[in-house]
Amino acid sequence: MEEHSLLLSVFIYLSAAIVAVPVAKKLGLGAVLGYLIAGILIGPWVMGLINEASHVMHFAEFGVVMLLFLIGLELNPSKLWEMRKPIIGQGGLQVLLSAVIIAAVALALGLRWEYAVVAGMSLALSSTAIVLQIMDEKNLLPTPSGQSGFSILLFQDIAVIPMLAILPILSVTGSGGESEGIMGVLKALVALALIYFSGRYLLPPVFRYIAATRMREVFTAFALLLVVGIAVLMDAVGLSMALGTFMVGVLLSESEYRHELETNIEPFKGLLLGLFFISVGMTVNFGLLINQPLLILGLVVGLVFAKGLILYLIAVKSGMPSAERLRFSVLLSQGGEFAFVLLSTATTVTAIDTEISGILTVVVALSMLTTPLLMLLVERYFTPAVIDGEKPEMDVPNEHNEVIIAGFGRVGQIVARMIGARNIGATILDHNPEHIERIAKFGFKAYYGDATRMDLLETAGIAEAKILVIALDGNDQAVELAHEVTRKYPHIKILSRAWDVVHAIELMKAGVEMPQRETMYSSLKIAEDILTHMGYGAYEARQVTAKFERHDLEILHGLYHAETLEDRISIGRDLRGKFEAQMKSDSEYREKTEPDWS
Repeated sequence: MEEHSLLLSVFIYLSAAIVAVPVAKKLGLGAVLGYLIAGILIGPWVMGLINEASHVMHFAEFGVVMLLFLIGLELNPSKLWEMRKPIIGQGGLQVLLSAVIIAAVALALGLRWEYAVVAGMSLALSSTAIVLQIMDEKNLLPTPSGQSGFSILLFQDIAVIPMLAILPILSVTGSGGESEGIMGVLKALVALALIYFSGRYLLPPVFRYIAATRMREVFTAFALLLVVGIAVLMDAVGLSMALGTFMVGVLLSESEYRHELETNIEPFKGLLLGLFFISVGMTVNFGLLINQPLLILGLVVGLVFAKGLILYLIAVKSGMPSAERLRFSVLLSQGGEFAFVLLSTATTVTAIDTEISGILTVVVALSMLTTPLLMLLVERYFTPAVIDGEKPEMDVPNEHNEVIIAGFGRVGQIVARMIGARNIGATILDHNPEHIERIAKFGFKAYYGDATRMDLLETAGIAEAKILVIALDGNDQAVELAHEVTRKYPHIKILSRAWDVVHAIELMKAGVEMPQRETMYSSLKIAEDILTHMGYGAYEARQVTAKFERHDLEILHGLYHAETLEDRISIGRDLRGKFEAQMKSDSEYREKTEPDWS
């Protein structure tokens, strides 16, 4: 019977996710909020389909664990060392200020000092899962707000260690005590030393042995065993499971098996993270909210506002671009999943009252719901042109260049290098600070700004320019920009990269005469190399490539003029058939005219 109950629960979880998440994404709310709403709907206070979320949450926490493991794989030790100042400086300042201010407010509300300290420590932490998922959805990690946010989250995970060690000392009944706290710290240090030794010296030869079996399922099983084993070890000594797996990820970031590990862990991470968000939604105790609505909603608003203000001040102090500050302060303004761990442990060792712990747990869960909504409001109504009442991107000078390049990724960089070699000046705009910083080392000057904004382009001199190169990563953004520039400045020649045929057609309809698919010529070159290796002469292989290029251009124009999907399919098949017939005819002619050397 329990087996059927488990299967039914799995069915309910998956059904809720499949229904709620696409709807939330369609409405522009994001996947995280979709999962949270799904949890609320199937939880005990709405539909009551599942009444016990705690067991599921313990299991789903492995999603957070795997997420930190994958992030660790992306950060080698040298990169982590470069981040030491923001980790310690910004992270330490955020945790300290938040904990002190929250504890002071708790004291002012009449709580015992021990309870106030527990509340300050617990609520100072942010949600690693929610923040990193939103960063991933919106590609924020490379931005200043993303880098600072990740540094603070990393410090918070480390700060959990001393926080857990302090809890027995705060026991109001005298249970636990100082020796227990010291023993906890010693256990933590031994566990971290063991993880370091294993990651550095033990795991590489084990991976080589597993890889030698050439059985992918065994490698996947070992990857999962590694993550689960580290999590179990960290949990046994009372530490953050995510911190342990993050350490292992960093230690394995330079391993030759890094990419295989990422591929194997990624599907499990996504599924478990979704399950975690659903379980968070289910834990919201609407009974407490109904009984004490003003108190709990007031605490939620106070928590989000206080943490947001502290984060905003940190952003100003660190010199973060003003367009990023509000987003950064909202991103980490919620309570975190580690607050559940701290409050649960504090209740066990009597460092906080059960009733107060229950209220704070609801406050943390509700604060998690606010972040996706606030991010939506910030992005929709507080654009860079409005934040702080200033326009930080408007300092782009008009250099009177005839070429403007929008986007400085792999395509924009090659274009700039080539025309720069012929002394053709170009004004370069990019919204990725990492691109700008990296390219500056090679002598290129690019300006930070959102190239899809017409006011920014006008400041950069679009009215007197001759050519606009659109090298943006976002397909929709590229099409919208082409439409707007064609409408306002019809004299501008627009050249653009295209992702695929569909994107190329959309760009043509927006006014781009001949979009260039970024993989087209590299693909043609690979096909040409195949022909030469199969016995064709270099000239003949080049002729076949040229014919295919003309054929592909004919298809593109045919599809552009087609009105319906059926017309496009018909045109594509017809032209492809004609080309194949031509190639067959050429091949037969080649065989007839080829000299017989036998």
